[in-house]
Amino acid sequence: MTAPSHPSRTFHFISGLPRSGTTLLAAILNQNPRFRAGMTSPLADIMGVVMAEASSKNDFAFDVSDEQRVAVLRGLVENFYSVGSDAQVIFDTSRLWCSRMQLLNTLFPGVKVIACVRQLAWVLDSMERLVQKQPVSVSKVFRFDTNTTVYSRVEALTDPRGMVGFAYQATKEAFYGRFAQDHLLMLTYESLVANPEAAVRAVYRFLGEPWFDHDFDHIEYNANEFDARVGMPGLHSVRPKVESIERQPILPRDVFGRFANEAFWADPKNNVNQVPIV
Repeated sequence: MTAPSHPSRTFHFISGLPRSGTTLLAAILNQNPRFRAGMTSPLADIMGVVMAEASSKNDFAFDVSDEQRVAVLRGLVENFYSVGSDAQVIFDTSRLWCSRMQLLNTLFPGVKVIACVRQLAWVLDSMERLVQKQPVSVSKVFRFDTNTTVYSRVEALTDPRGMVGFAYQATKEAFYGRFAQDHLLMLTYESLVANPEAAVRAVYRFLGEPWFDHDFDHIEYNANEFDARVGMPGLHSVRPKVESIERQPILPRDVFGRFANEAFWADPKNNVNQVPIV
C-alpha cells in the first residue's frame, strides 16, 4: 500500500503550557477545511525515540549521516499525516516543540510555532480544579499516588520534569532562544477567550494564511477517552462557546501568590527577540 502524497502541505506546530488554550485553538482552527489540528499527538515522542536510536545509543548508528537523520525525521512528520485527511495545513501539538525550535527549523526552514500561555497561577488552579472534581479516583499525572495534598501536587506539577514545569521552562527557552524571532508567536489564553476573533486573526497573520470565518459560538471537540485513561476527565474539554468566565481561585492563597508573577512574556523588557504576543 502506498501512502498518498501531499507535496504542497505546510506544517505548523502548537506548543506552550497546559490548560492554556492549545486544545481550544486546535478546535477553532479545525473548523477551517484547509486545516487539520487536534490535541497533543504522540509525534514528538516518537521523534525522540527515533533520534535516540539514530544516535550513539545504537552501536550501528555510526553510519547514519546528519542528512539521513534530517530526511528520516522530516519524513516521519510528513508520513504521520499522510493518511486520513486532505488538509493542506497541518498543526501538530506537543509541549515538547518549544524545546525543539532548532530541530523544527532544521526540518522545516521558516517553521512557525504557536506557544499558548496563561498566568501560571491560573494554570495550576485549573489543574487542581480537575483533581478536585474526581475525589474517588487518582490520576496518572501524579503517578496514581493517593497520598497527596494540594501542596505536593503543585510541587509535582512544577518540577522541571513535571507536566507544568517542563512546559514552562521549554516555553521560556523558546521565547529567549535565537529561533524566536520570526518563528514564534505567544498566544495568551486571556486574549483568546476575551476576544477570540482578534486573537485568531493574529494567528492567521503570523502564519500568512488567508482568513476563514470561524464560528466562535459553536466549537466542537472532545478527547473523553484519553482524559479518562489518564484519570483526569475534562483535561481536554472545550466549551461550545469561546468566552471569558470569571471565577475565584481554589488554590490556597500562599500557593496562588507564589506563582502570580511568573508571566515572563508580559514584561516588554523581556521581549528581546521581538516575539509577537497576542
